[in-house]
Amino acid sequence: MNDHELFESEAFELPTELAGLTDARAAAEDRFLDRANVVGVGLGHKIKAGEQSTTPSVMVLVTEKLPDQLLDSRDKVSKTVESTPTDVLEVGHLFAGGGSAGGDLASAPVEPLQAVDAQTLARRIRPVRPGYSVGHPKVTAGTIGAGCYDLRPLPGKPPKYYILSNNHVLANSNDANLGDPIYQPGTFDGGGPADAIGRLARYVPIKFDGTDNHVDAAIAEVPFDTIDRDIYWNGYPTTAAAAAAVGMLVKKTGRTTHFTTGRVTALNATVNVGYGGGKVAKFVNQIITTDMSAGGDSGSLVLDWSNRPIGLLFAGSSVATILNPIATVQVSLGVRVWP
Repeated sequence: MNDHELFESEAFELPTELAGLTDARAAAEDRFLDRANVVGVGLGHKIKAGEQSTTPSVMVLVTEKLPDQLLDSRDKVSKTVESTPTDVLEVGHLFAGGGSAGGDLASAPVEPLQAVDAQTLARRIRPVRPGYSVGHPKVTAGTIGAGCYDLRPLPGKPPKYYILSNNHVLANSNDANLGDPIYQPGTFDGGGPADAIGRLARYVPIKFDGTDNHVDAAIAEVPFDTIDRDIYWNGYPTTAAAAAAVGMLVKKTGRTTHFTTGRVTALNATVNVGYGGGKVAKFVNQIITTDMSAGGDSGSLVLDWSNRPIGLLFAGSSVATILNPIATVQVSLGVRVWP
């Protein structure tokens, strides 16, 4: 199996108990995604009394979980779809940026980026470590997720090295040019021309026309001696990628909320994510976790308890966080975060 096949298998592998529900999930997307209050559809385990059960379900993601009597009959979610149980999961209003404190976009009409305290990852540091503040000059600040290099057959001599983060952090949501400087820390944290750590090298364009997106991701080329792959408070990745599982405990280090933990609540999710200015992008095959982020954490690498990379954090709300599968990110950008 080559690298691309390995990454793709990790990106799209579903646990056995959920693998047979993909047709039901697709039917639920067609039936429910345009209903009021619904922002996404995924797969998971039915949640009962706040605890995940063992019942495989189609998860209908809503901004707010409302009593039936407050919903129009046309907007109610049926108990089953294609004979598969459904469950309603509250995820809030989803915005790129990592959470409710506002996005990493300078032009986004949301709350200001969250300030950080004295124990900060928002300062300049060389060599920089993943978890610290970074951003395009037109962006407030996001987070460095990982150090990486070109996806080529092993062994070899990598000619270039990069930092990994989101498109909306390093490429200003497509409004950037290859070669633009990247500041560490980001401008909100005092970064300026003297803090340029590298230049924008590649990004995956975000489509705002209703067609499918898979990742919000970009890389900036940096000198080898300016980036360390040791993630602050988490350590080194131990493998290239691993598939998420419902109920899995995960962790990350980010610019704003520092070290946090979460639990995976849904997989293979289709979600509509706001980018400010009325722009909304549809993302497919995403990972949903409990709340583990805030504005400025975008770009954080999310790991499992064994330090295997799971996802790239890019959006969220006050109650949920959204991840791109890290295998898809690496294939899309042609890079590897390990070995």
